[in-house]
Parts: sequence; structure tokens; C-alpha cells
Amino acid sequence: MTLFDGITQRVIDTPRLGVNVLEREGDDTATPPERTVVFIHGNVSSSLFWQEIMQDLPSDLRVLAIDLRGFGGTEHAPIDATRGVRDFSDDVFAALEALGIPAAHLVGWSMGGGVVMQYALDHPVLSMTLQAPVSPYGFGGTRRDGTRLTDDDAGCGGGGANPDFVERLNAGDTTDEAPTSPRSVFRSGYVSSSYTTEHEDVWVASMLSTSTATGNYPGDAVPSKNWPGFGAGGIGVLNTMAPRYFDVSGIVDLDDKPPVLWIHGTADAIVSDASFFDLNHLGALQIVPGWPGADIAPAQEMVSQTRDVLEAYRAAGGSVTEVALEGVGHSPHLERPAEFRHALLELIGYIGHAQNPAPPTEAIILRSAD
Repeated sequence: MTLFDGITQRVIDTPRLGVNVLEREGDDTATPPERTVVFIHGNVSSSLFWQEIMQDLPSDLRVLAIDLRGFGGTEHAPIDATRGVRDFSDDVFAALEALGIPAAHLVGWSMGGGVVMQYALDHPVLSMTLQAPVSPYGFGGTRRDGTRLTDDDAGCGGGGANPDFVERLNAGDTTDEAPTSPRSVFRSGYVSSSYTTEHEDVWVASMLSTSTATGNYPGDAVPSKNWPGFGAGGIGVLNTMAPRYFDVSGIVDLDDKPPVLWIHGTADAIVSDASFFDLNHLGALQIVPGWPGADIAPAQEMVSQTRDVLEAYRAAGGSVTEVALEGVGHSPHLERPAEFRHALLELIGYIGHAQNPAPPTEAIILRSAD
């Protein structure tokens, strides 16, 4: 069983597509927006990953988790990557509109953090929780200031996916027989080595719900004269985060700036200033041959870029809280749920209720004033 106690799912019909939504039994659909929390998952995952935190949040909140297109139970419609992540964020808006939710507290993980930032550029948001988010300038192919390294985003997008990993997703591989098995990738990339769980089969099932049909994961590639020989195509998941299509640094200029929580782990293998999923970093490590050097293909400083943009957001009048969890990987909500829960509840103004846990004791917490 992939659904936990008290969690239900249903498909919401929207003008765009059918969107699968997880909800909690007993949540009041008349709950006002300021007490409504919506979770958005990341790449190669689904809403199933949010179930533990959904169970653990106070019962007088309304809590939902949405499957993005091509993942989980949402329709596996193709993705126009030339719109960045707007296909995803527009789907989320359509689902919330169908549910009668005009605004909510949005929580986005990894690619889902990018979806939340794009959503905030287009629609009202009460707050943004960004968990290990993709850089505001996309994934790969940019300098610290967000400028692109090449005109064709060489090394970014669909061509960067490991073909064996894609094949194992397509085959429904649940083993750990190879480093490219989804279970092995979860252990090495999604969480730190110290993480243990009785729910790993559910997390793997969530990963395996990823559609590998044309137009979904990973997406296409085009030939490039630049190292490593390919550039970003125009369809599919990974191309949505190519810097030619994706740039949400414009949140700095929002007139109404929702408060932001940025929560991330210091041992994140995916979103990092030295990401093991960034081909330029792998080239520097001589894992990918032919690297032309740091002057031409530097590793993307993902965390530093996010910090720079959020500092500019704060300087422009926004409120930002950073929680950096020592030794935690790409999934703080799984690895350190108490700290994640506390930080989220504090952000949405729930602090002081009886259900609220003690403040985190092993996190580095940096608050920026309003």
C-alpha cells in the first residue's frame, strides 16, 4: 500500500488535465486560505513523498499534495519546456481553482521549488517554502550571477539523464542491483547516508510513477558544438529547468512579496555548489571526459545563487528565513521532520499553538528581517 493512514487521493478534473491530489481525511474544505498548505514534489517523485509530514501537521489546517503532470496519478501529458516550468505551475493553479482555493501557503521541493517561485510570479501566494530548491536560474549552465555559459545551454536538459536510469524507471526496477537503479539513486542522491526508514518501498514506488514517454522525463536533446556535445531540447522535464527557458529571479521585483522559508541540507548531493548531477562539476572531477576547464564550463554555484537572489529579495522588502540543516541531504522533510515541521508552522503563523513542537536544536537558522 502506498497511501498512509488518513491520506486519500482523488483526480481533479480541470480544463487543462486531470490532476491527482492527496488530502487528509477529515480536513475541512471550508478552511480559509491562510490555514491551507499545498505541497509540490520534485523531479522523479510524486505527492507520495509528502505523506509523513501531511499526517504530522495540526488537524485544523487543510493540507494537500499535488502530482505534477507526468508524475504519480496526474495525467501524463507532454511538457512544453520552452515555457520553463509554467506547464507545471499552470496545472497547479488550475487544480487549486477547481478546488476553490484562491491562494495558499505553497511548499516546493527541488524542481517543485522552482514551480512555486514561478507560481508566485503569476498568481497570489501567501508564503513560499523552498526545500532544496532548484536555483532561480535553472539547473546547470550558468555563472554565479545567472548569466548563461553558452547560447545552447550545453550540458543542460534532457541529454544529461543517465540512459540506464531512464531504462530502469521505464522497466519498474525496484532492486538495488546497480548504482543507476531508482532505489540506489534514492539512497545516494535523495537522502544522506544516515537516513533510515520503513517506507523506502513507497518512496521507490513514487519514483517509478515518473512517465518516461516522449514529452515527459527526461526530455530531448540537440547536438552542440560545445562540450559535452549536446544542448537543451524543447520538450520534457529536464529541459524545463534549462536556463534559456527558466529564470525565476524576478521574484525580487514582486510588488507583494510573500514570506519565504528556504530550508536545505548541507550534504545535498543534487542541489549544491558542487552538485554530482551537474555535468560541469563531474567534468572537473574527470568523471565526464573532455572537460574544457573552469573558465569555459564552471560548476554551477546553485546554493550561492539561491542565497544571492533571496538576499536581494530581502533587501527589496521581503522576509526570508534560511534553515540549513547540518549533514542532511536533499530531503529535509524526510530526514529531519521535526525541524521541517517547526520551520513551516512558524512561517505560516501557527507558532504558539499547543501542537507546535520545541524549536529545532541542531539547525543553523539565519533570519532576515522584514
